[in-house]
Amino acid sequence: MFDWVGAMQCSKCRREAVVLQRYSGLHLCRDHFIADLEAKAKREIRQKRMIVSGDVIAVALSGGKDSSALLRFLTRTFGERRDVSILALTVDEGIAGYRHPEQAHQIAEACGVPWHCVTFQEIAGTTTDRIVEMRGDALSCTYCGVIRRHCLNTAARDLGATKLAMGMNLDDEAQSVLMNVLRGDAERLIRRPAPLPGVVRRIKPFAGVPEREVALYAHLTIGRFEEASCPYAHNALRSDVRAILNEYAWRHPATKYALKNLGDQVPEICNAGEADLQVCPECGEPFSGVCRSCQLIREARGG
Repeated sequence: MFDWVGAMQCSKCRREAVVLQRYSGLHLCRDHFIADLEAKAKREIRQKRMIVSGDVIAVALSGGKDSSALLRFLTRTFGERRDVSILALTVDEGIAGYRHPEQAHQIAEACGVPWHCVTFQEIAGTTTDRIVEMRGDALSCTYCGVIRRHCLNTAARDLGATKLAMGMNLDDEAQSVLMNVLRGDAERLIRRPAPLPGVVRRIKPFAGVPEREVALYAHLTIGRFEEASCPYAHNALRSDVRAILNEYAWRHPATKYALKNLGDQVPEICNAGEADLQVCPECGEPFSGVCRSCQLIREARGG
């Protein structure tokens, strides 16, 4: 998952390197790698003004590498600040043999933060396994993604969070931009979301950090984390885009950064206004036209 290197010295000191950054050409030892990753995440936080005094940050903690690494980074960076609070929030989608909330609980305890868990069943009245039984698995990722976002926002709001920290990394951001291009979805490509009452602002401190580096950071600072993949993920368009992008980026290492920068710059270049969204009075989620969250939850329940 990550680029181990052997018998090479760190480009910044004489210790043994643990990783090669192909896009920068640097070999980095453990300490310089951790410092480099954390500097990237801190820069993303500063540039996007993600965290301010008084924030209560709910970290969406699945127990996987990305969310676990993010929780570790945030507690290392902000854990001693009295004006910022951090908690962990896990969503159990109801997929047999996949999600183990206790693993996330142990990681939260190791990071010294309160842990909360909500389920699809208690908030949406169904589970992903039940949705697949009723409707097949062709659109399982669509249903699961929408309901999971609804559960996270509802739970974070109820817990008094002002920010919802997501573990999306550079690969995720690049894939999202490319997916919008491949679908011809100009609206999503230029959309600039506006703050809405009742909707907890999402922040992504790892948006500028490659997935391989997040995985290595998790391995070095946490050790154990959930590594199983969702049994329904093979149906997602993102899986195809990930494979295409990884193959191309192997030959052109800066590609993912280029796509992320494109996604950041297009709304500015197009001078796009803030997205014309409303808050659904029924579920509290943002929508335009018809509330997609309510529609899919009704379908998932068999309505």
